Amino acid sequence: MGIKRALVSVSDKTGIVEFCRELSGLGVEIISTGGTKNLLAKEGVPVIGISDVTGFPEILDGRVKTLHPAVHSGLLAVRDSAEHQAQMQELGLDYIDLVVVNLYPFQETIAKPDVTYEDAIENIDIGGPTMLRSAAKNHAFVSVVVDAADYAGIIEEIRTGGDTTLDTRKRLAAKVFRHTSAYDALISEYLSKVTGDPLPERFTVTYEKIQDLRYGENPHQKAAFYRKPLAAADTLTSAEQLHGKELSYNNINDANAALQIVKEFDEPAVVAVKHMNPCGVGVGESIYEAYRKAYDADPVSIFGGIIAANRIVDEATAVLLKEIFLEIIIAPDFTQEALDVLTQKKNIRLLKLGNLQSGANRSSQFVVTSIDGGMIVQESDVHTLSESDLKVVTDRKPTEAELKQLLFGWKVVKHVKSNAIVLAKDDMTVGVGAGQMNRVGSAKIAIEQAGDKAKGSVLASDAFFPMGDTLEFAAKAGITAVIQPGGSVRDEESIKVANENGIAMIFTGVRHFRH
Repeated sequence: MGIKRALVSVSDKTGIVEFCRELSGLGVEIISTGGTKNLLAKEGVPVIGISDVTGFPEILDGRVKTLHPAVHSGLLAVRDSAEHQAQMQELGLDYIDLVVVNLYPFQETIAKPDVTYEDAIENIDIGGPTMLRSAAKNHAFVSVVVDAADYAGIIEEIRTGGDTTLDTRKRLAAKVFRHTSAYDALISEYLSKVTGDPLPERFTVTYEKIQDLRYGENPHQKAAFYRKPLAAADTLTSAEQLHGKELSYNNINDANAALQIVKEFDEPAVVAVKHMNPCGVGVGESIYEAYRKAYDADPVSIFGGIIAANRIVDEATAVLLKEIFLEIIIAPDFTQEALDVLTQKKNIRLLKLGNLQSGANRSSQFVVTSIDGGMIVQESDVHTLSESDLKVVTDRKPTEAELKQLLFGWKVVKHVKSNAIVLAKDDMTVGVGAGQMNRVGSAKIAIEQAGDKAKGSVLASDAFFPMGDTLEFAAKAGITAVIQPGGSVRDEESIKVANENGIAMIFTGVRHFRH
């Protein structure tokens, strides 16, 4: 049958003049609307206005122009149906063989910090998605293009065979429905947020592919990296890779975990992560001091880990970082001298990621976790403690120095896999117990890791103690203060053990389970 007639109406006009000029040169008649028509005419590309096809003017500020039987019959007619052919001929209608449409910039509109509700609504495209869906449904006969990246391939197929192949039309139709569903998902998410219904009866999300990954957690698993539209600027999806080989699936998971922790701190901080758990966290007067503490926290586990820093990495810090094998270093930036040092290591990934000193100002996002047959959705845990949250439940109050370490430990334990215990001392973690089936097991691991450093340290627990045994282990190790949520029916037992051993204990009233 071949492509003889095309309808072109695009918001993003990248490459459209060149594409239409090629189509016209191949004998394709071009119909267009509004700004696209004006641009093509200005550039000397032969074009017919949509009103000449419909016999009806573009009205209501352009809201109604392609919503017309002369358009949609041309798109939806089944070309090998005698009945359809007869109706088209009887009504004097003609076929449309190619549709080139992209949509009003809704995403770009709502990304503006000062966007009004009215402006957002005005940028919801109606005619565009309708034409795309009509053409994509009838892809047995109609080619439909929504992405400028496909222009060259379409031209080549028309030049070679006068038409696109059925395989190409199927592929393009699938791409169209992905595009329109993502568009609608973004609109529904925006309106749900505006109307205060963030967890509605239907939850639809959309993501844009950043890159394919070599494999997933293991080599036999396929994987890809996607970005949520309008993702915050301090998320991993916005990072600029300055050096090193491609990120892997596991790299991305670990790097995200490191970022979540380092963003808890306003002061210079460095976080080292292995398998999505922190193995060392340190804060200091400088990023150099913070890294020394993070390294000293666990110089064994940090090997092969991921580092996140919330200050620019300088040369002195880079020299230390270069001494061991690290997978990734994430920072707001690197001095040129630091880059000169670190890029001597061929495979290390260096990621630049803007301002990471967001601290308590982070807004809650929704976390989507897939399960077999479905998913679960929750708000992200961005809770931060205020002074009014703290309740001293023991005879002894923590000293000012102990309180500082308790609050440090609390920021870290929030990001450790449950059951979680963190020991802190001198603005650094000295022991981390993660992911055990009981809290005593996690405490034993943290205390054993800390060794002599456990004496005089403080302990943070992500959830309450169901009995006093964890406090007994803490007391034997020389731990002087504890921060935990409280709320167990056996809180009095833990308080009694703490009092008997001179341990100061604070209840926060909030837990931080992380599974």
